[in-house]
Amino acid sequence: MAVRLDRISFPARIGFSWLLFFVFMSVFSMVDVDFKVADIIYALEDHRWSLQSSFIAQDVIHQGGKTLSLCLGIAVLCLLSISVLRTEWRNLRRPLLYLFLATLLSTLAVSVLKHTISMECPWDLSRYGGAANFVGLLDKRPAFMAASACFPAGHASAGYAWISLYFFFAAIKPEWRWKGLAFGLAMGGIFGVGQQLRGAHFLSHDLWTVMICWTVSFAMAHVMLTGSALRHKYQPTGHAL
Repeated sequence: MAVRLDRISFPARIGFSWLLFFVFMSVFSMVDVDFKVADIIYALEDHRWSLQSSFIAQDVIHQGGKTLSLCLGIAVLCLLSISVLRTEWRNLRRPLLYLFLATLLSTLAVSVLKHTISMECPWDLSRYGGAANFVGLLDKRPAFMAASACFPAGHASAGYAWISLYFFFAAIKPEWRWKGLAFGLAMGGIFGVGQQLRGAHFLSHDLWTVMICWTVSFAMAHVMLTGSALRHKYQPTGHAL
């Protein structure tokens, strides 16, 4: 018997999603996907992280990506300010506030975890030319090992935070919601792959970041944009388009 998603409570949706994610990541870890992918990248780069300081990976994707995400955030903040000052934009205030807060809190959540959980980057490991041994996420970290901030993927969060565009457009222009989701996934994917090519992250680091950003965006949408009444209320006026 089919179960309608709209009849499943919000906490149950979040909990079930994380349960599936934990199961998936457990299998992911057991078959060593991280090392298999990193081994291939490292071998293609002649067993050294030759793209670590390259123009494309470092300057364009890493530094340029930070600037792009910052500019997008400033643009949303400017639009939010306009919606406060101009009455014809008032229907967009709450969706824009949601978008600003969802992207901000997504990146903040990843940043806090990154500076709370110590895990090495691939380039730190002896397997890839570094000096450190690998310590898994659930493994006990030796006291003599220095702290390291490589998990989850911080730079990728600047892209995956824009998954919130799915919920933003679902509230104001539903036919654009999948384009918004595609934009967030593509931006985060490019940022994530760029960092993997530099030896800064494993694939799993990016997957955790995607899940965190989705959870924050979904939770914020549930609080700020839930209900058919809101979807009708926040249809933009003709002056706002």
